[in-house]
Amino acid sequence: MATVLVPTPLRRLTAGQAKLEVEGNDVGSVLQAMDAQYPGVADKLLDGDGNIKRFINVFVNETEMRTLQGLQTPVTANDKVSIVPAMAGGQQTTQR
Repeated sequence: MATVLVPTPLRRLTAGQAKLEVEGNDVGSVLQAMDAQYPGVADKLLDGDGNIKRFINVFVNETEMRTLQGLQTPVTANDKVSIVPAMAGGQQTTQR
């Protein structure tokens, strides 16, 4: 089973767990297995077409899955899958 690192905003859906051991052969099946165990996860990660939302990054080990095979990126038992929401916001300040 792959280890999935869950970001803080999703932990309310995973009973507060930061790491999950999830069965799956590729990124897509890992995310679907997460959603089966913790309903609502897929709604937060996937768009209406079933693709990862553009402001969510998913890494398999150190590589972003979009640069690999997307949701079909293979995952093995020794892999770490990291879900990383994009950071945005802040306030522009002017210097005096």
